[in-house]
Amino acid sequence: MIAAFPHAFVTLHVGEGTFQPVKTQNIAEHRMHSERYSISPQAAEEINTALRIIAVGTTSVRVLEAARRVAGNLVPQDGDTDIFICPPTRIEHADVLLTNFHLPRSTLLMLVSAFAGREFVLRAYAEAIRERYRFYSYGDCMLIL
Repeated sequence: MIAAFPHAFVTLHVGEGTFQPVKTQNIAEHRMHSERYSISPQAAEEINTALRIIAVGTTSVRVLEAARRVAGNLVPQDGDTDIFICPPTRIEHADVLLTNFHLPRSTLLMLVSAFAGREFVLRAYAEAIRERYRFYSYGDCMLIL
């Protein structure tokens, strides 16, 4: 049996700052780079009516969390986001995340920890190291349900 999954595409412009490590001792002092995004009317409608939102990549999560909503519904828009998502921030607008294994001290790893919980991510990373997974943008990935 083949299952069809409806999908909506949000145009994501990943900035080079995505890959910069956090260099401050206090993460609250870290200033996040900005990324542009575009959400079409069709994408907004499909996301609003989806039973489950599967974010592909951390940039998708940032967009879903930053995007403007009216009465709880995502609206079509073009914008920029510089939000920094790290624990204890709670992810409100994505149910599943497909992402790479990111490097230590990266904002990407902090976002994944906010999504899945720090202890869960530490266990997953210990397994990845033990099994010699590849890290970073062209490495192995994980699906967090």
